[in-house]
Amino acid sequence: MAVLGVDGWRGRWVGALLDGRGVRLLLLPDASAVLAVPAVEVVGIDMPIGLAERGTRACDAAARQRLGRAGSCVFSAPVRAVLATDDYAEARALSRAATDPPRAPSAQTFRLVRAIRDLDDALGDPAPERVVEVHPELAFRALDDRVRDPKVTACGLAQRLAALRGVMDVDEALLAAPPRVPAVDALDACAAAWSARRVADGAAEAVGDGSRDARGRPMRIAW
Repeated sequence: MAVLGVDGWRGRWVGALLDGRGVRLLLLPDASAVLAVPAVEVVGIDMPIGLAERGTRACDAAARQRLGRAGSCVFSAPVRAVLATDDYAEARALSRAATDPPRAPSAQTFRLVRAIRDLDDALGDPAPERVVEVHPELAFRALDDRVRDPKVTACGLAQRLAALRGVMDVDEALLAAPPRVPAVDALDACAAAWSARRVADGAAEAVGDGSRDARGRPMRIAW
């Protein structure tokens, strides 16, 4: 059965549907559409799922530590209270009230809040266990430890393509990609799909302290 890797892009979602070595890129309008893709065993999504009520998630810190100098690409997930607002100033106040020492989400993290809320609402209660949080950079590092350059550089792009070619027919997928989908988001979705395949096969690794959030969702990042 196929697996699906998903990366957020401009209020929508780029999906990579992986079946064997074949992979097909999709453009999906919202999280409900992601979950509605048929015949998918596992969905690996590059977006926070389990959200802390207070403090920070152990999985974010562990992922940054594992990536070393590249760890800055792992954003700290916002506390759950932040999902209640679209106002950045209010979000900063809510976050500071729920963290010790007080911590406010960066502007870059806050831009993800609508997508996080979209996913949080779509998952429902109980959330399906087949949907797992992943991070593309953890996948790329596991595929090839030489993937070190930033993904927006020519060298970094080539490194990621080379890593994916060993596990899927990524070039064919890019040639048939939906219009205007950036290469970096397409490759991140493919890396997320590889992580989803590892979850489905029982071969995945993960970081996190085993805790779950108030909605029973694991605060864990797998690859």
